[in-house]
Amino acid sequence: QVQLGESGGGLVQAGGSLRLSCAASGRSFSSYVMGWLRRAPGKEREFVAGISWSGGSMDYTDSVKGRFTISRDNAKNAVYLQMNSLKPEDTAVYYCAARRAAGSRRPSDYDYWGQGTQVTVSS
Repeated sequence: QVQLGESGGGLVQAGGSLRLSCAASGRSFSSYVMGWLRRAPGKEREFVAGISWSGGSMDYTDSVKGRFTISRDNAKNAVYLQMNSLKPEDTAVYYCAARRAAGSRRPSDYDYWGQGTQVTVSS
C-alpha cells in the first residue's frame, strides 16, 4: 500500500508555469506506475500523464504534450509534474495516483490516490 500527498498547486496566469509534487509513503514506491490525473469543473476525471516504474517511459494526453513533463525520483519516493504554457482549460484539481499494472490510462485502473491540489489558470 502507498499513501500519496500532492503539493504545488495555485493560481497562475495563462502562459505561466507550475510544478506539482507528489510525496509517497509506504513500501516499494518503485514498483508502482505513477500518474497525474485531473478533474475540471463539471467534467469527469481524466488522465494527464503517466510514468513507468523506472521513469524510462512517459505517456501524455494529447492536450498537454509539449507543455507538461512528468518525472519521478525513486530515491525520494516522489513524482513531479512540470506544467508550462498553462491555459485556462488546464484549470482543475490535479491528483497523483499509483497502480501496479502498466498499459492503461483509465482512472478506474489506479489503485491509490492523493487528495488533490487545485490549479487555477486565469486568462
